[in-house]
Amino acid sequence: MHDSTGLSGIKNSNSKLIETAKRIFDAAVKSVSAPQFMESTGDLLISGQGRVVGAGKAAMAMAAALEQQFPECSFEGQVVVPHGYINSFPKDQSPPRTIRVSEGGHPVPDEASQLAAADALRIAQDCGVGDTLIVLLSGGASALWSLPSLGLTLHDLRTVNQLLLRSGANIHQINAVRKHLSAIKGGQLGKAAWPAHTITLAVSDVVGDDESVIGSGPTVADPTTWEDVVDVILAFDLQISPGVRKYLKFGLEGVQSDTPKPSSDLLEGSDFRLLASNDHALRAAESAAEQMGYHVVGTNSCVHGEARDIGAVMARETLSLGPGECILWGGETTVTVQGAGKGGRNQELVLAAACEFESKSIDAVLLSGGTDGIDGPTDAAGGWATPGTVAKARSMGVDPDAALKENDAYHCLRAVDQLLITGPTHTNVMDIGIGLRAHE
Repeated sequence: MHDSTGLSGIKNSNSKLIETAKRIFDAAVKSVSAPQFMESTGDLLISGQGRVVGAGKAAMAMAAALEQQFPECSFEGQVVVPHGYINSFPKDQSPPRTIRVSEGGHPVPDEASQLAAADALRIAQDCGVGDTLIVLLSGGASALWSLPSLGLTLHDLRTVNQLLLRSGANIHQINAVRKHLSAIKGGQLGKAAWPAHTITLAVSDVVGDDESVIGSGPTVADPTTWEDVVDVILAFDLQISPGVRKYLKFGLEGVQSDTPKPSSDLLEGSDFRLLASNDHALRAAESAAEQMGYHVVGTNSCVHGEARDIGAVMARETLSLGPGECILWGGETTVTVQGAGKGGRNQELVLAAACEFESKSIDAVLLSGGTDGIDGPTDAAGGWATPGTVAKARSMGVDPDAALKENDAYHCLRAVDQLLITGPTHTNVMDIGIGLRAHE
């Protein structure tokens, strides 16, 4: 039968375009894996007793790579990763031998997160003059190291954390609050290790790669203040408990001391090295796209804002591409949760893009995923959209507009089999997005 619309050709070529987008995404993630970026740590000077603490989605992989990089060192210490990460460790990589690995709650901290933070603080406090404390830091560390300040409880931290994650606050605002309710964040781990030499090896999961924000800056000075915390609470009308309100009042009145500031002598022996970031992943994505015959016409870094708004913008940019052209973006959007659905920022971005794509006859794809392999409280890293996504969803009885309104991107994309599933990647440098237009 003759196809007068020309859409069957687009449908047939979509699969190749989608696979290309997935390969570009995979290349970006691989470029920021621990075996890759830890190669640059061979020049580290480790003296005295080498102790290691770490937290985050890359912590286990970083610990294993550190041991391999320095086989002559007998490291001792502990790192914590999200629940389930130990069993998901890549089969082609050897796990840490002497550095202990535990699991904790993420994105909402649990008792295991509290125990891991207390253990890290103890290890830091045991360091003496001439010792070296290596801190392995990556995305997820803020939740995985959750030790409440004296006078607060883990329940207080969990409640505030949940409020922040649903508020639409950005990571800088979220971490300003986290640091002031914690006994380990905001330079306090580095302070505890003094006078030992502290070396922080970090993988950035924040826009701008601010070292005081990555993992809530446990080893670096904290420029935020009690006033900043209260501003966030008020700006998002967070309904905090009486206990947290009283604690913040003590901080404002000077009864409760603030976190170490840039002028603190106790952090002079603390060095910080950024090993991997979203920019590294974007450069790898550019290279992969070009090697596959696509011309990269734009790379947008530090992308942030409401996921659905960014999705619509990126869809329009993808639609404006010429044949064989590609656009890339990286960063981290936010979702202001108003519905009762299930999803994550990348899935919401993709669903919004699909709605923008609707009825267009261009052969294109837009893919967006978290480099950690996890998008929100789901088993997906993100997803992808084509101009046929909305029609396909409607044919299956799913209303994409209603799903977007309910923050229910996951179920909509699952219905059309357009979820990006990678599993935990043991790294995290925020998100990577790819827009492709097919060759003619």
